[in-house]
Amino acid sequence: MAKSEKDHHHHHDEQADHSKMDHSKHVGHVYHEAQVKEGIQVHSNLSQNHEHHDHSDHSGHDHGHHHHGNFKEIFLKSLPVGIIILLLSPMMDIRLPFQFTFPYSDIVVAGLATILLVYGGKPFFQGAIEEFRQKAPGMMALISLGVSVSYLYSIYAVLARYVTGEHIMDFFFEFASLLLIMLLGHWIEMKAVGEAGDAQKSLAELVPKDAHVVLEDDSIETRPVNELKVGDLVRVQAGENVPADGIIKRGTSRINEALLTGESKPIEKGAGDKVIGGSTNGAGILYLEVQETGDQSFISQVQTLISQAQDQPSRAENLAQKVAGWLFYIAIAVAFIAFVVWLYIADIQTAILFTVTTLVIACPHALGLAIPLVIARSTSLGASRGLLVKDREALELATKADVMILDKTGTLTTGEFKVLNMETLDGQHTEAEIAALMAGIEGGSSHPIAQSIVQYAEKQGIQPVHFDSIDVVSGAGIEGNANGRKYELISQKALGRDVAVDVPKGATLSILVEDGNPIGTVALGDELKETSRTLIQALKHYNIKPIMATGDNETAAQGVAEKLGIEYRANQSPQDKYDLVESLKNNGQTVIMVGDGVNDAPSLAIADVGIAVGAGTQVAIDSADVILTQSDPGDIESFIELANKTTGKMKQNLVWGAGYNFIAIPIAAGGLAFIGITLVPAVGAVLMSVSTVIVAINAMTLKLKN
Repeated sequence: MAKSEKDHHHHHDEQADHSKMDHSKHVGHVYHEAQVKEGIQVHSNLSQNHEHHDHSDHSGHDHGHHHHGNFKEIFLKSLPVGIIILLLSPMMDIRLPFQFTFPYSDIVVAGLATILLVYGGKPFFQGAIEEFRQKAPGMMALISLGVSVSYLYSIYAVLARYVTGEHIMDFFFEFASLLLIMLLGHWIEMKAVGEAGDAQKSLAELVPKDAHVVLEDDSIETRPVNELKVGDLVRVQAGENVPADGIIKRGTSRINEALLTGESKPIEKGAGDKVIGGSTNGAGILYLEVQETGDQSFISQVQTLISQAQDQPSRAENLAQKVAGWLFYIAIAVAFIAFVVWLYIADIQTAILFTVTTLVIACPHALGLAIPLVIARSTSLGASRGLLVKDREALELATKADVMILDKTGTLTTGEFKVLNMETLDGQHTEAEIAALMAGIEGGSSHPIAQSIVQYAEKQGIQPVHFDSIDVVSGAGIEGNANGRKYELISQKALGRDVAVDVPKGATLSILVEDGNPIGTVALGDELKETSRTLIQALKHYNIKPIMATGDNETAAQGVAEKLGIEYRANQSPQDKYDLVESLKNNGQTVIMVGDGVNDAPSLAIADVGIAVGAGTQVAIDSADVILTQSDPGDIESFIELANKTTGKMKQNLVWGAGYNFIAIPIAAGGLAFIGITLVPAVGAVLMSVSTVIVAINAMTLKLKN
């Protein structure tokens, strides 16, 4: 029955082989250097002008510090040094029960603190430099300020003890605890968020490395794809990916472009038809003339769009950054005022102490954990639902979304063809008999659509009719003999006349013919997923306008859009989808894009939030901020809920984490000294601990509906 796989005309489907992909590898996967090098090499063959882009974390425009080193490794190596400092160094001059000192222990502490500053502090200083470059001091600047001031003043305090003999309080305890907590917070966040994949690399992998070029004497020479020239004749074997955009010269086959265009059915193509590099050849052998190579090819143009999208800055506000920025400016301003005032009413020693205390207190231990703990909780909640959030800013942006653009095939619909209805035409056969005959004639084929007819009969408990012989009719359908009669299952076009049945929009109609008379029909179509309707209702509840954008044709698109009662755009190329998202964004709207194919990748990357549905391609997954491993539209609804609840918790934690600092800074500066209140170091430390505990407990209370 191999032949029937090839010629059986109505067996169109979108069975892009997604099963090969192990989605567990998509998130948190850091490419090995060698693989990256190989990926860049393949990628440069396709599109030399993009290789300078480093999009290993396109999402992180506002948090460049995420690039700086492996926080897990830095934290674990800093921990022993930090613990020794905490054991040897009193907390604001108060010795805790577990602490001890010995002669010159403060010099040992100073040495260890120097090591900790250089090693553990490096990612924060690098991040602070980036923040200042962007003229937006935030969390990194605040941490660097607290760490530097506490370190420098403490070194001065130790030197003073040995040079002048006077005892000056040091801040080594605060310095070490602050650095360790911030490193821990960033490790928790990095672990939760994972690494972004490289869409460019995955795109390059769709195109085979080698092509089989047909020479003038009809012999075959295997050449690297980057050496192909326009006009070369290339042979593409059954099951291979097409090496370049071209026109078929000889041969017919079904080309599966589902990964590229999202078109739900493999398309019959023959001499004169165009094929796209990266699409999959079905069962036939094709000879094609290369038309486009390098930068002009479809895949290369998609790469260009992705590069453009990833170079656009993120529109996320990043609340934690904002709060940290305010604290930074407040701390600097208050510290300056404190210095001037205390210099005037006391002496330089007092002025420096109040200034330093202000700057050390300003650096928020709780704030360092406020967001990471919510992210960690949110991530584990999401993961249990099959939601993987690669970029936490996506959560903040999703709460402000105005529009959601949804791909059709594989997102709102199953992408697998089902029997939508079966009818009898002659009044002499029951529907069950029609189903039995169709299941019988299709019984020998492993093709997904043949299987859907067989399964339909099985579900109805109908026994297929036994056929004596089955043959493929090239370009028309399938025929066979049973009970002394000849049956054909063919298209309306092959039948040559219309039959009076209502065909659902976008469905494929096949007709069963008995001895030349049409006796029944079957309509096969892409089915709406069960949760698509509830998703649309949920979006309207959140005031998010749904728009369906699909590469499919007008009738298929209209059929689905009408059932869901939403706007739609049909025949959308990658450029069309990209332009749609861009135009909405330019109108000031926050856009979420949901898709699964290569044609969705540029718009997933440019959208404020890109959601890849899990049965899609690696390219789409790499371009997205959020991945739904189950491919269930209901999970999109869960994501919106998770985004709203997570952002709510973040705001609460910022109030608890930073609120303490807003109150403590003026007191630390001696603002209430005139009524006898200064910040007793022990009280400051207790308040700091309490706010950290509250933040942790609050993060754990994040929950989703069932």
